[in-house]
Amino acid sequence: MISNTGVGIVSYGAYIPRYRIAASEIAKVWGAEGEGMGGGLGVHAKSVPGPDEDVITISVEAGRYAMARVPWVDPQRIGAVYVGSESHPYAVKPSATILAECVAACPDLTAADFEFACKAGTAAIQTCMGLVGSGMIDFGLAVGADTSQGAPGDALEYSASAGGAAFLIGRDRVIATIDETYSFTTDTPDFWRREGAEYPTHAGRFSGQPSYFRHVTECANRLFKDRGTKASDYTYAVFHQPNGKFPTRAAQTLGFTKEQIKVGLLAPRIGNTYSGAVPVGLSAILDVAKPGDRIFAIAYGSGAGSDGFDITVTDEIASYDRAAAPTVDQLLAHTQDLTYATYAKFRGKVRFQG
Repeated sequence: MISNTGVGIVSYGAYIPRYRIAASEIAKVWGAEGEGMGGGLGVHAKSVPGPDEDVITISVEAGRYAMARVPWVDPQRIGAVYVGSESHPYAVKPSATILAECVAACPDLTAADFEFACKAGTAAIQTCMGLVGSGMIDFGLAVGADTSQGAPGDALEYSASAGGAAFLIGRDRVIATIDETYSFTTDTPDFWRREGAEYPTHAGRFSGQPSYFRHVTECANRLFKDRGTKASDYTYAVFHQPNGKFPTRAAQTLGFTKEQIKVGLLAPRIGNTYSGAVPVGLSAILDVAKPGDRIFAIAYGSGAGSDGFDITVTDEIASYDRAAAPTVDQLLAHTQDLTYATYAKFRGKVRFQG
């Protein structure tokens, strides 16, 4: 648990690739009817990275958008840059150093890549919170981004997508205070990918009840207890969204209404962006949030753990330049549909032998 020390979100930016493949298009290839497994999971289409897009390019776009909204922040004051993902393009070569260079941060900083399945991005936010709160740095840039993988024909192929968001954490002109963060973590092996394996393996239904739902609800209830709050005290809520059904069920169990989660629930339209799921959903909420709004956010990562955040939007957001970068809705408005053949080519599922 980390309580508020005046630290919060100074700026944010999201990026989602424009390419989409419909669940029905995937289902046609594998002989399923309608939208197939995607429809059953509540995912109607998913975002697909272009041939020239990866976690680094997504992080750079999101990071630059975040900085564009706060021209008063000197990037030389950024003291930490962290990129959370489970699909970093390099096994040995940090994504964070490239991002730091691209946002013109000073070399006198700490940078690293984080990995914890789908909650690496929120772990990066927590780390920045600690460094800012201790006075070690002025600002920290934390990113959650992924270009997730799913084996052909596997359930993951209907949901594993691409996207990410960046958050500038600091004390100055904060648009949303992070009043408290709470984490709940156990060794629960529900999802994994060994070194050198091309696609991840998952434990099917085991990933639901003993893993996702246990960690999300435990983290949420403990955060409620610490804050002395309940679901009705919040304007918005966002949960990790491996599909459209899990976050809806978790929200209902915890007492949240469909209206509270509507803005941040993006999985039906873009699939599971993994480390980007809660960061992008939170970005969508901040796109429309007003002073005084309270936001409840719970991330989840297989392996397994959840990070929870109690956030309050400040008066500063009224003068914050949201128009300086694309909103999530604007990113969702410009799309290009793919056939399965083109999708397979983009994702390296089709290879040519010379």
